[in-house]
Amino acid sequence: MNRPYRRPLFLAAAGLVLLSLPLAAQSGDSFPPHPPAPANLGKVRFPPFTESTLPNGMTLLVVENHSQPMLSVSLSFKAGSTRDPSGKEGLAELTAQILTKGSATHSGNQIAALIEGVGGGLSAAAGADFFTVSTNVLSDHAEVALGLLGEVTRTPALSSDELDLARTQALSSLQLELSQPSAIAGRFFRQAIYGKNPYGRATSEASYKAITRDDVTGFAKRYLVPSGALLVMAGDVTPAQARAWATKIFGTWRGVPPPAAAPLTAATPAPTQILLINRPGSVQANIVLGNTTYGPLDSSFYATRLAMQVLGGGADARLFLILREAKGWTYGSYAFMNRYRGLGYWQATFEGRTAVADSALAEMLHQVERMRTETISDSELAAGKGFLVGSFPLTIETSDQVAGAVGNAKLLGLGNNYVQTYREHLNAITSAQARAAAVKALKRDHLTIVVVGDAQALYAKLKAIAPVRLMDVDGKPMAEADLNPQAGALTIDASQIVARRDSFLFMVQGRPFGTQISEVRKSSDTLVYDEALSMGPMGSQHTVVQFDPKSFNVRQVDQSGQVGGQASAIHLTYAAGRVKGNVSVPQASGTPKAFTVDTTVAAGSYDDNALTLLVPALPLTSGQSFHIGVFSSGDGEARVLTAKVGPADTLTVPAGKFTAFRVDISGGQAPVTFYVSNTAPRRVVRIDVVGQPVSLVLAK
Repeated sequence: MNRPYRRPLFLAAAGLVLLSLPLAAQSGDSFPPHPPAPANLGKVRFPPFTESTLPNGMTLLVVENHSQPMLSVSLSFKAGSTRDPSGKEGLAELTAQILTKGSATHSGNQIAALIEGVGGGLSAAAGADFFTVSTNVLSDHAEVALGLLGEVTRTPALSSDELDLARTQALSSLQLELSQPSAIAGRFFRQAIYGKNPYGRATSEASYKAITRDDVTGFAKRYLVPSGALLVMAGDVTPAQARAWATKIFGTWRGVPPPAAAPLTAATPAPTQILLINRPGSVQANIVLGNTTYGPLDSSFYATRLAMQVLGGGADARLFLILREAKGWTYGSYAFMNRYRGLGYWQATFEGRTAVADSALAEMLHQVERMRTETISDSELAAGKGFLVGSFPLTIETSDQVAGAVGNAKLLGLGNNYVQTYREHLNAITSAQARAAAVKALKRDHLTIVVVGDAQALYAKLKAIAPVRLMDVDGKPMAEADLNPQAGALTIDASQIVARRDSFLFMVQGRPFGTQISEVRKSSDTLVYDEALSMGPMGSQHTVVQFDPKSFNVRQVDQSGQVGGQASAIHLTYAAGRVKGNVSVPQASGTPKAFTVDTTVAAGSYDDNALTLLVPALPLTSGQSFHIGVFSSGDGEARVLTAKVGPADTLTVPAGKFTAFRVDISGGQAPVTFYVSNTAPRRVVRIDVVGQPVSLVLAK
């Protein structure tokens, strides 16, 4: 029998004793009635640094700190993703990915063994403005780490095999990124505020695939040169040691970077409008709003940074307190500013239920206007300063943090004393200065607003706030009429449906977790799709769909199994324009949802369990779209799914290498991507659940 939870006896007794004490004794009658006054701002103990220039034009910064036997080194070049050629976005990223995977002297495995053997690390990364190679190591092994850093920078192997591997990993990461509404919103937002400015460009499947080894080697040769580069050594090192090592490793290196790029301007500010990205069936909406600001040297930076903290810098900021704490519309809403070498930007974000998205946006706009028109209260100003000033020392505790802070300040041209005086500048900001900075940076009448969600549910509500432009997730313009697609009669190619048996691997996070056996049985009077799915410890499921072999209409669906310890059962019959039966489906709550089905279905509708058989039989052509009427047996709802066919591409699965169409299906309970071979008879070679680490891949 179930027993009520009982606290241990000693805890219960302690509680009774506490309750019997007088209130003053519980709280302590010696506590002061008011919080203590804030202490004066203490100085940050920042180690001194020296700067010098090598004969080859490389700048050497040395931050000497012997408190720990550690050394952090970074070598930075003014060559980030803004230098990627149009159509080959991702070039700087892929170059960084493979730069440390081999040199003219050592293989990638040898480099990894050498740096790990001395307890260090070696990596490269490309941001928007800068390309940086860095190492962290015990100071006793500094020469080993610096030697390897010099090797991969001066004579990188940049092999084709490593490039192919990095490309595959990047494409996988991109696929995951594009399944996340927040990432989609961010991509569209940056593109909208920057226009043709390189800061607004984004990687794509096509751009990654267009990058060749010649592109990578050309990028390294063109931009990774000593003149204008910044070498920072921070930690257990003296200026004399640092210069000696730098001269030994880089002294004979020569090279001048290409001319600086033209100043990066942004799109001409337009009146505030909403870009609504349609993600059919999405149960939540993601909002990003903001605008471009200014360059890194603008004098209003500190005041703007403080205003951003008050608006949305954390759990005590306005957006969080109102949208989460007061309204309960979101788990969090924030604002921040991004500082580039060129033109920066600020943005505010929200993620919450579709039903409250319009109210949330209206409140966000109200708070933006408040920042511009109302004086910030003393308590808010003090809280904002307290966080920014108080947390800053935590960002420069380690040698690699110091190297990063000093190097970033130098690269942005912020001056040699920027790090040391950062807190003092922030602490000196007044409410009037913060408001003036908000007026300058927050362009209320020229905001870019991006909303990603179910446009069918959002369009009318958002239109009442500001003009709305519609796009799909691929960036193609849409009309309001497109939000209510009508299912059309499908043309089914019977020659693509043949008797066969396929074996799939059920993958979770790229690892085999179970199997699926799919079988098509076909005769003159029967057509059956039989699917047996085993998900390892997660459960199993067996589905049988019976069709009319001439019309391909669904006659019957039977499904049984167990998922997460809950029974799964679907038994439906389709006839004379109706579907009848019983459904029991597992729920996250732990209790299956059971209901009876007895309803009409539109002519030409299919059960959603039939898609695996039907999709390969559609007349698939790149760029084609289909609107498919389905009855979703899992929730008992009729839906119109949209299937978009992408170009055929090479796909490798355990069963071999296939040329396959990508078919993205949206509008259901979750977006799904089918990969269908382009040779007859077509077959499904992979299925991905978008946004989830779950896939089926053809094994044989």
